[in-house]
Amino acid sequence: MKFNSKPIPEHKEVPLADEGRWEKTVEKWSDIDDMHVEKENMQSNEKGNSCYVLSVCRESDPLIVKARLDEILNLVSAQGDRIVGKEVYYLSKPNPGTLLGKGKAREIAERALSCKANLLVIDAELTPSQMRNLEDLAGMAISDREAIILNVFLRNAKTRRAKIQVEIAQMEYLRPRIRGIGINMDQQAGGISGGRGAGETASELLARKIDGRLVEFRKKLSKMEKGSKIQRKQRSACKRIVLVGYTNAGKTSLMNALTSTSLSAKNSPFETLDTTTRNLSRYGEDVLLSDTVGFIRRLPDRLLASFESTLEEIHEASLVLIVIDASDYEWREHLKITINMLVKLGANDIPRFYLFNKLDRISSTSLTEDFQEQCKGYPSMALSSKDVKAVKMFKQALLDRVHLCQVRGQKRGKRALKRQLYLYHMRQRMRCLLFIVNVVSAKEILHQVA
Repeated sequence: MKFNSKPIPEHKEVPLADEGRWEKTVEKWSDIDDMHVEKENMQSNEKGNSCYVLSVCRESDPLIVKARLDEILNLVSAQGDRIVGKEVYYLSKPNPGTLLGKGKAREIAERALSCKANLLVIDAELTPSQMRNLEDLAGMAISDREAIILNVFLRNAKTRRAKIQVEIAQMEYLRPRIRGIGINMDQQAGGISGGRGAGETASELLARKIDGRLVEFRKKLSKMEKGSKIQRKQRSACKRIVLVGYTNAGKTSLMNALTSTSLSAKNSPFETLDTTTRNLSRYGEDVLLSDTVGFIRRLPDRLLASFESTLEEIHEASLVLIVIDASDYEWREHLKITINMLVKLGANDIPRFYLFNKLDRISSTSLTEDFQEQCKGYPSMALSSKDVKAVKMFKQALLDRVHLCQVRGQKRGKRALKRQLYLYHMRQRMRCLLFIVNVVSAKEILHQVA
C-alpha cells in the first residue's frame, strides 16, 4: 500500500485554539534571550582595562604632539581597552630612576585614580627598573609603549606563524620584568636550615620556564622558516612587488582593489601581521603582489627581529611599492620613517614606486607638487583605492614598471656573467703559469743535486 505525502487541496490549515498566543509568547522570549546575549557580548568587550594615557614628548611642535597623542590613543583602543583620560607631558630631561620624577609621577597617578583608571599607559620605552619604581610610586599597574604594541600584535595575530612570532617577542619582553609580577617571589624552602641553603626562588623558576618556552617556540619557527624558504624558491621565477608603508596607510585596501580579493582591511593599526601574497597579473611570467606588516615610529627592535623572516620578502622583491596616506597631515614624517626602515633592512637599492593613497579625502589638489618633490626622481602616482578606473591605470603602470626593472636586471645579470667568466679564465691561466714555474724550478734543483 502506497501513501501519498502531498497535501490534498481540499484540506485547510487547522486554526489554533488560542489564536497563536503561545507562538507569540515563544517569539517574545526568544527575542529577549537574544538581547541578553548581545548585552553579555557587549559587556565582555567592555571588560578591558580603564586606561589613563600619558604622552611623553620632547618636542614643542603642536602638530607632532597631536600626532603622537593620536597614535598612542589608537594603539590603546586597538588592544580593546577604554580610555578614561589623557594627558601630554613635556619632558626636558629624563629621570634615570622613574623617567618622570617622583613628584610628577605621584601627581599623574592621582589624576589617573580620580578618573577611576586601573592602568597607566606611558608612551615611552621604560626599563624594568623604571617600571617597578613607577608602580611603587603610583600604586597601580603601568604599561609602556612596547607592551601596548605587543598586545595589539597578539590581538591581531591570525596565522600560526604570526602567533609564534608575537609570543617570542612577548616572552623576551617579560623575561627581564619577572620580578614582582603580582605573585609571591619569596624563596622556597630548601631543606633543613644550615644544611642545604635556600632553594630556587619563584622568579628564577618562572625565568627558567620562559627560557624553555623560548627554545621550543624558536625551534617551531625555524621549521616554519624552512617551509617559507622553499615557497620563496618556488616563486623565484616570478616577478614580485612588495607593499610597504606606515601602518594604516591603506596597503590592504589597495591590494584588494588590485587583485580582487577580500582581505581584512579594518581601520586599525597593525591589522596585517603576516605576509599575504596574491597573483597580480600575467606579463610573460607571473607577477606576485605581497602585503607586509606596517611600520611605525619607534618600533621595538625585538619586534623587527621577530618579523625578520616575514620582511625577507622585501629583499627578494623586484619592485618596492611605498604606500603613503596622503590625507594624513603627517604624511611626510611617515614617508621618512618608511624610507629609514628600508635603509635599516638593507633594501635601499631596490627599485621603488611611490603611491599616495586616499586621494578622495583631500580637498585641495595643490599637494601633488609636494608629492612629486618627495619622490626624488622615482615614479609616483596619486589615487584613491576606491576609484576603479584609477586603480586599473595604476595596475598597468605598475606592470610596465616591473617589466622594465626586470629587463634592466637581466642586462646587469649578463654583465655579471661575462665578468665571472673572464675572472674564471684568468684564474685558470694563473694556475697554468704557476705549474710551469714550479716544474722549471724543480728541474733546476735536480740538475744542481746531480
